[in-house]
Amino acid sequence: MSLATRPNAPARGYAKGRARREAIVREASAQFAEKGFASATILDIAAACDISRAGLLHYFADKEALLEAVLEARDAEDRARFTPYARASGSIGVLRGMVELAEHNQLVPGLIELFVRLSTEAASPDHPAHEYFQLRYARIRRTTAQALAAAVADGHLSADLDPATAALRLTSLMDGLQLRWLLDRSIDMAGAIRGTLTEWMTEPGRRAFEAAVPSDR
Repeated sequence: MSLATRPNAPARGYAKGRARREAIVREASAQFAEKGFASATILDIAAACDISRAGLLHYFADKEALLEAVLEARDAEDRARFTPYARASGSIGVLRGMVELAEHNQLVPGLIELFVRLSTEAASPDHPAHEYFQLRYARIRRTTAQALAAAVADGHLSADLDPATAALRLTSLMDGLQLRWLLDRSIDMAGAIRGTLTEWMTEPGRRAFEAAVPSDR
């Protein structure tokens, strides 16, 4: 069963159990980033968490289930930082949220390394996260194109911008920058994304972009 089709696990119980589960996910994230999914072992992750292999398997049925939890945690963190901008400022807030997310990502190199390494490994059709990344990229391109189309309709982006093509360019830029940044930390990922978006913006769009703030501020 692929990660993309695995049924959702039942809600976990008490605070202590949730805290233990979160600690396992953090350690697995670190080891997957350092060693890759294939080389990291349940035994090593359990030892780092000071529990037995059987204890870890009480929370996660296998390494694939642990990988799923790691990826879900990354996506949940991204949504938590991104959604308030979209909620407060609509389509232009979505674009501002992309820049803010890139700025945050520069503070968490381990997560960037994890994402780049796993997404590269998952290019192989027999990798357990292959379908997950296929669906993830398709979803991100689709929702980005929708946000760009809405921004064009709002007069915030140039009327001759093709949303589908721009979405492919923008998402490819974001992914490529993460790899380049791991090799050269002087690269300003957020600045590069902001620059591309600014080239596409109208003057009202630039003003709305700079004025966008998340709904929780």
